Amino acid sequence: MPNPRPDDLRHLYRLMVTIRRFEEVATERYLAAGRAGQFMGALHTYVGEEAIAVGVCSLLREDDFVISTHRGHGHCLAKGADPGPMLAELAGRETGYSRGYGGSMHIFAPELGLLGGNGIVGGGMPLAAGAAFTAQYTGTDRVAVCFFGDGASKQGTFHESFNLCALWDLPALFVCENNCYAATTPVKDSCPIVDIAEMAHGYGCPGVVVDGNNVLAVRAVAEEAIARARAGRGPTLIEAKTYRMKPHCMVIRETRDQCELDEWAEKDPIQRFEAYLLEEGGLAAEELRGIRDEVDTVLAAAAAFADASPWPDPARVMEVLWA
Repeated sequence: MPNPRPDDLRHLYRLMVTIRRFEEVATERYLAAGRAGQFMGALHTYVGEEAIAVGVCSLLREDDFVISTHRGHGHCLAKGADPGPMLAELAGRETGYSRGYGGSMHIFAPELGLLGGNGIVGGGMPLAAGAAFTAQYTGTDRVAVCFFGDGASKQGTFHESFNLCALWDLPALFVCENNCYAATTPVKDSCPIVDIAEMAHGYGCPGVVVDGNNVLAVRAVAEEAIARARAGRGPTLIEAKTYRMKPHCMVIRETRDQCELDEWAEKDPIQRFEAYLLEEGGLAAEELRGIRDEVDTVLAAAAAFADASPWPDPARVMEVLWA
């Protein structure tokens, strides 16, 4: 893949910073409002994994499908979702993407190709296979991208869905975000192989391991996999090795060793990308600071939008559910 243009680099950086700041704002709001019943459900942040969503979704078209997970804010933002309706959804407001009824794990925006997050581990994989079949059956070159964690790679839904996609050469990308833990269970305690990507070989498909904290590396392998899918050559399994920098969620205490946390903090994907942009990308520190300021302005407006939005009307709940 040729070196990205400066405008592309700025776009990637802005998306990564937007995801990071969104999660920071969401955490602040959860801590302030969660116990008061003004925050919908649990909160699983994407801090530390931004390079994966951005590296993959920056190459997708609006009509391509994305199937997310319980840790899905980054996927939504990278696919083009507006932070305002997203924060409104987290707050349970009528203007949220799911009309305030879904919350953090169920942001759904079919107009953007977002077929929703999923609180069920591995629950999005059959949906991704269905979306990929839709793309093939209707004669388009759309692709379906399924994000999932290392824990979900042990679910039967992974093997059933990947097998079907391989059998029918469906245009799918299975992106395993291996952040080393399934909740609090280390991946080494639940997986007999070092690289989850090897599972693809049993189905005659490519399995690729990539540094999930390097946005350009993720983008390079995703570009090849997307081109393969659009050409009708079937699915690819991408394993992006990464690390979530925050606890699993707001209600489970941190169990990881502090030395491990400190070691991975030095691999922060945004800091690494900033160093690249300054040293090789031709961007100046002032420009990066300006982008961060712009993102802060956007997130402040998004929070204000959420706060000003109305609550859903309980009398219309069945109308919404069956819409």
